Amino acid sequence: MADKYVDGGFFISLEGSEGVGKSTQARMLAQALRREGYAVRETREPGGTVLGEELRRLLKHLTGDDAPCPEAELLMMGASRAQLVRQVILPFLQTGGIVICDRFADSTAVYQGFARGLKPELIEHMQRAVTRQRWPDLTLILDLETEEGLKRSHLRAAGAPLDRFDGESREFHRAVRKGFLELAARHPERIRVIPAAGSETEVHLRLLEAAENALA
Repeated sequence: MADKYVDGGFFISLEGSEGVGKSTQARMLAQALRREGYAVRETREPGGTVLGEELRRLLKHLTGDDAPCPEAELLMMGASRAQLVRQVILPFLQTGGIVICDRFADSTAVYQGFARGLKPELIEHMQRAVTRQRWPDLTLILDLETEEGLKRSHLRAAGAPLDRFDGESREFHRAVRKGFLELAARHPERIRVIPAAGSETEVHLRLLEAAENALA
């Protein structure tokens, strides 16, 4: 049972390129913080609500001529985020809990901005509308060499077809990694870059240390 609360809540997002292990690390971080006595809610983007999960399916698996164009992709991400913020994130933060989100608004700036080439002004306008000005208190970017991340993605798929993002070109994935590192340089007050090389436990301990320092 939770016995530690944070005034106004504490919002942590995990970011990074494909194959860096965000989902696993988000789960491990949530478990560790619960053991420390915090109330923790895990969620993900796109997804986290009934609407968001349906948009996630469409975003990840519509391919070919039916695939969303960059502008449609941006708006679908925004719709998922607006629902998640209103329905899940803000209510839980108001209880004094910790929200851990597997991807948030930084992914949109990187994937639809740096990698897809949409104008920053368009993305920023959408972000202001859907986040309700509630950005993460701490963003942990898991960083890994692009080739290693893609190798992990293919192993994770275990022969099944890759989803639309995993299957993008190497140039796309390199742009994604570069975009995340540029965001980290712009926002050092909020973003920490965590090396994702090594065992799951090694990476977890790096993330946990960063989260505990921020909470302290």
